[in-house]
Amino acid sequence: MNILPLPAFTDNYIWLIEENGKATVVDPGDAEVVNNYLKEKNLELENILVTHHHFDHTGGVEQLKESHKCNVYGPHDSPFNGVEIKLKENDEILIHGSTFKIIEVPGHTLDHIAYYSKEQNTLFCGDTLFSGGCGRIFEGTPDQMYESLSKLSVLDLSTKIYCTHEYTQSNLNFAIKVEPGNDNLVEYKNKIDEKRSNNEISLPTNLKLEKNINPFLRSHVEEIKENVKDFAKINHPSDLETFTAVRSLKDNS
Repeated sequence: MNILPLPAFTDNYIWLIEENGKATVVDPGDAEVVNNYLKEKNLELENILVTHHHFDHTGGVEQLKESHKCNVYGPHDSPFNGVEIKLKENDEILIHGSTFKIIEVPGHTLDHIAYYSKEQNTLFCGDTLFSGGCGRIFEGTPDQMYESLSKLSVLDLSTKIYCTHEYTQSNLNFAIKVEPGNDNLVEYKNKIDEKRSNNEISLPTNLKLEKNINPFLRSHVEEIKENVKDFAKINHPSDLETFTAVRSLKDNS
């Protein structure tokens, strides 16, 4: 299974899975980008995977569906009405011979789902977990996002994480403010700064790395608690209160 990014808009990635001349795309906000690549590589589009309803993830679905005989998978409760095969927690689908399990991850939106393949060690998580960050909470609550990230954090540490925006550098610029003493974070930030200066993609990431550098997976860390307690107005914030404060700080940074 070959997975590659198709850049779209200013910072989106449409992930394309290719196997034996067949293709699946994840969150195709732009149909033209997908069609151009399919034509160039002579690929047949079999499936579209939707993680949530935002237009930059669904804007190309209708046009692609009209042009190709493909399945459209997505959340069972999505306000986006282009979903044909509706998925909920623990459902399993077969994509190019590999099983993907559905994980419901509300927070960024209420309908958000992720697609996880244990055999491929692969997670497509949309706008829930980013490298060095997490999605802005538009529809859900901090509690929901915290719980969603907790679900993802118990996957195999070697899981490759395919999120859908090139936000890594800006996320790390913020992360280092709340945990400046994290040597892993400092090292990773330097690496990403160099990559981005050469216009190289920063993704995919992996869960082991994220648990070492991502403040939204590190609410238990004392340095982060100490650095956000004044903002949270709590002397000894819980992990959830710490997460909530970090998310609010990021929103206002």
